[in-house]
Amino acid sequence: MKKVLILLAAVIVIVVFKSMQTENKAEFKFDKETHDFGQIPKGTPVSAEFTFTNTGGEPLIISSIESSCDCIITKFTREPILEGGKGIITITYDAALPQAGFTKAVRVKSNARTPIKVLYVKGEVRSAG
Repeated sequence: MKKVLILLAAVIVIVVFKSMQTENKAEFKFDKETHDFGQIPKGTPVSAEFTFTNTGGEPLIISSIESSCDCIITKFTREPILEGGKGIITITYDAALPQAGFTKAVRVKSNARTPIKVLYVKGEVRSAG
């Protein structure tokens, strides 16, 4: 009986320790997660800034950003963002072809509690003239 209680106590300590580790991880808090460009003329690149705060206890490090098409160019804060610090991800959409409507996803990979965060840009590309 004594061994069972010791084993149970050890399991509880491990679970609590793991829980504390997860709570301290870095985490994104974005001001917005979607940007609507509205109507944009064909051939006109447009950009949107996504500002975020690290609400976790560890430095937030973005490892990579992947987009759903070659029409997206991204820039982002590359240095670690400390607890309470802010960073910016800039998404530029190249409106080369007319589209009745578009929604493009950008996947942000990091060391955060939520390791993949998805941001969206959308709009409509109209023909020039």
